Amino acid sequence: MRRRRFVGLGSGLALTAAGSGLVTAPAARALGGTARTAGTAADTAASVSVTPSDPRYPDLISGNNLRWTASPDQVVLPRTTAQVVAAVQDAVTRGKRLSVCGGGHCFEDFVFNADVKININMSLMNAVSFDTAMNAFKIEDGATLLDVYEALYEGWGVTIPAGICHTVGVGGHILGGGYGNLSRQYGLTVDHLHAVEVVVVDAAGKARSVVAARDSSDAALRDLFWAHTGGGGGSFGIVTAYWFRTPGASGDPAGLLPKAPSKIFLTLANWPWEKVTKEGFSALVDYWGAWFERNNTAGTTAGSLYSWLMLNHRDSGSLGAVVQLDASLPDAASVLSGFLAGLDQALGLHSATVRRDGVTDSQYTTTRLMPWLRGTRYIGAISPTQLDPTTRGCHKSAHLRKRTPQRQIDAMYTHLTSQDQPSPLTGIVLSASGGRIASVSSTATAVAQRDAIMKVNFESRWYTPADDAKNVGWVRTAFASVYGDTGGVPVPNDVTDGCYINYPDGDLSDPAFNKSSVPWHDLYWKQNYPRLQQVKRAWDPRDVFRHKQSVRLP
Repeated sequence: MRRRRFVGLGSGLALTAAGSGLVTAPAARALGGTARTAGTAADTAASVSVTPSDPRYPDLISGNNLRWTASPDQVVLPRTTAQVVAAVQDAVTRGKRLSVCGGGHCFEDFVFNADVKININMSLMNAVSFDTAMNAFKIEDGATLLDVYEALYEGWGVTIPAGICHTVGVGGHILGGGYGNLSRQYGLTVDHLHAVEVVVVDAAGKARSVVAARDSSDAALRDLFWAHTGGGGGSFGIVTAYWFRTPGASGDPAGLLPKAPSKIFLTLANWPWEKVTKEGFSALVDYWGAWFERNNTAGTTAGSLYSWLMLNHRDSGSLGAVVQLDASLPDAASVLSGFLAGLDQALGLHSATVRRDGVTDSQYTTTRLMPWLRGTRYIGAISPTQLDPTTRGCHKSAHLRKRTPQRQIDAMYTHLTSQDQPSPLTGIVLSASGGRIASVSSTATAVAQRDAIMKVNFESRWYTPADDAKNVGWVRTAFASVYGDTGGVPVPNDVTDGCYINYPDGDLSDPAFNKSSVPWHDLYWKQNYPRLQQVKRAWDPRDVFRHKQSVRLP
């Protein structure tokens, strides 16, 4: 794991481009937190420039999906906002197409493609600190999720409700809305975002940095902030830093963001495919969706329970689930036990149970009570492929506002039990939504799908280019079949509600795959797209920041 940079101990009082003071170690201790640092050298050292002759180059021209590679003239790794401004200005002046890389987890070729001549890699800007002037936590764009979790929790006992994969970069994750195991309890990541620092380019071609906050006095800056609460990456500029503070929070830093649970119940379930009938599969998917449809009230224990249901292809050997619940919530053990028992019963699988920390385990489910940070580290590493940087992949997404209809369940079963032998790392993942997420209006942030109860991710991962066609074909065919009633895509209606921009899908803008009357941008952003276009016109009038599904100029 790469080393994180914590601003604080021994660094004195540093200044950001916005002139904000960063907390020193004595101040952090006085505020009840801790601070660590790698020194101040990063604040004064030059940016790194890597060209094709550099031995580092092969590691920097692709992300975690090896289907997508680039051959840029230069990869720039800045250490400061000023260096990002300089890199962008250089690209604009020389007429070079640029892209930006955070954690490298983009599912599409938006970052790495043949058109890119300058790639700006943000990985050296990874500090996490408390900014006293902004009275908010500052997270640089190149930090990864584990960087953030460890720094916020170890320093102040707080967290943000973000994703489970440790190596995902905050840069792209936050811009798409951001969600994870604490989101039904605390909302989306962007629901706690206070401000962003963005490098933009004006109509004259001049690059500069601006700070846009939720409460900016200037309306144009407030619009720019809003666009970064779910508008996706690569459309408006390059974010160099995020500031987090929950709306309405004030006072001590330890009270400015959600408290991380002291302990969590973490359940892993595994059901052998050989014991799963078609009827059992159908009942499982229906029960899971119906449970979240019923238990969707923010602030309740059931409304805080989070689950992933892994409908793996039969060739993988098993179906699975992950369930997390804050153990301190009222009746947490009984709520969890009831939910887990329903999963087994839906499948028609019954076995002896044992009591552990008040939770009923079965032959197929194992629950552990553990400290939150340990559980967070654990859940991010239990899948050997999740952090594997050598895979190729294909992904498609959907939001559902209600439980999965029977026709869609039947189509899922057909493709998950197919004999065409896709990669064993192929399947359909259901992830819970709702709860606190639904307490925010669909226009308050750029995230439009606020009343969805689940996300659906069709995916395949494999290792060799020779298997591309087979696995991409499986994902495309399964997706088109499940949403065949609406033109092969999950159009917004009373059941389905479009797609998730952080699981981008280039096929959505291809009429060969999207046969509906709903354009790709409305599948992502629905009624929020025209406002995003106005922000685009105001802040990126030259369309410097673009890719195949970036927000278009109006």
